[in-house]
Amino acid sequence: MAKSVLAATLAWWIAQDLLHAKSPAFAPFSAVLTMNVTIQRSVWQTLRYIAAVVLGVAVQAAIGFTAGPDLFAFVVVAAIALALGQWSALGEQRSQIGTAAFFAFSTYAAATTNDDRALQLGQIILLVGIGCGIGLIVNLTLAPPLRYRSAEQGLHILAAEMESLLDDMADGLGSGDIDAERAEQWRAAGERAQFAVGQARAGLDAAENSLPFNPRRLLPKHRGYLTFSRYRQSLEALERAVYQLASLTRSLSRWQDTEDTYSYAPVLEAYAHFAGTLRDIAHVVAELDSDTLAEQADEMCGLANTAQEALQKVLAAARDQDLPLANASRPYGVLVVEATRLMEEFQNTCDVLQDTADE
Repeated sequence: MAKSVLAATLAWWIAQDLLHAKSPAFAPFSAVLTMNVTIQRSVWQTLRYIAAVVLGVAVQAAIGFTAGPDLFAFVVVAAIALALGQWSALGEQRSQIGTAAFFAFSTYAAATTNDDRALQLGQIILLVGIGCGIGLIVNLTLAPPLRYRSAEQGLHILAAEMESLLDDMADGLGSGDIDAERAEQWRAAGERAQFAVGQARAGLDAAENSLPFNPRRLLPKHRGYLTFSRYRQSLEALERAVYQLASLTRSLSRWQDTEDTYSYAPVLEAYAHFAGTLRDIAHVVAELDSDTLAEQADEMCGLANTAQEALQKVLAAARDQDLPLANASRPYGVLVVEATRLMEEFQNTCDVLQDTADE
């Protein structure tokens, strides 16, 4: 907000006090419009905005100097400008074509001679260029946003959702409390985790997009954060794990619905212990910090070994209890398969972070 105020004030001062423009508001409006969360996005939005304004003014100039500033001319200008406003290449700035055309028509109608009209239309483009330039300069030089922590924060939120779900699953499976209400709670928690995947991906994209054109990335203290491959690979592994968790919760719900005769308490207890080991890994990811990544990666690898041992106990319990894994009408085969896949994705996450921490 402070940067926007500064950019708008500078643009207004130049337009009003130095150029004595008749429509000085174009400059501060343009300056504020270029402000964005990343320099790269600011540059692209600025280019699209300027293109939209030039198109709008050009439409008005072509029709105005041909038909004059009457109502019929306005109808034609509005129709053409709004039609051009459907051009997807300009993104969210395409609506500015119509806005620029309408303001240009007002300015054109207020002028008395063709020379004055041409001057005023050209001044609109000049003011927009000045405003955009000032906005970019302020955004570039005054604490340009470098959002590398967004990548970590996205993983934190996702891992925290997974940790909460796994913790409750470990408690429910260990105690045998898998009623319909609790199964529904697990499904809802799985949906929240899937939503958190989108948030994490948006945070990672914001982090990556904050680097281009950003001078702060050249500073020594930021050079260690200029690659996000480890976060992307970890996110992809956790995303797959989230979908495995969703399938697992559906299978457990099915177990609750169909298994009222058979009891496989040792298997469920082993499964509870396995879920608890995965929860411990998710807890470390939820507190991930690039400054202490090496230590955290070592801790995760140790926890992954514990989880692998817990998975083997699940498989052993399934064999000892003669679990009907091949019966497609029963949920046990799916439970075992999902446990194996979950372990693969958590192990993959640990390996990625360990490899990048050693670089």
